[in-house]
Amino acid sequence: MAWRGHLSRNLKELRVLFCQTSPASASTREFVQRNYTDLKTLNPTFPILVRECSGVEPQLWARYDFGVERCVRLEGLTETQITKKLEELVKVGAGLRA
Repeated sequence: MAWRGHLSRNLKELRVLFCQTSPASASTREFVQRNYTDLKTLNPTFPILVRECSGVEPQLWARYDFGVERCVRLEGLTETQITKKLEELVKVGAGLRA
């Protein structure tokens, strides 16, 4: 899980959007509760924005250099699958830097 420490190297910003109460966002809420502290500890100056909005579809947004953004829809994914999607976004950022 060394990729967790490379968020600030490969991304410019990470945004997590989800609903505070909907069942569709349950896994995303769980992901944030279990992983936010670890990610912030490994990337203390990196902006991780958590946005809660009633009725919104759970999404993960990654912003890279030059304003390039990628979005991953999280509805129906487990916490493990969400972690895998984040890892993929970090790897995309590594490829964009190369």
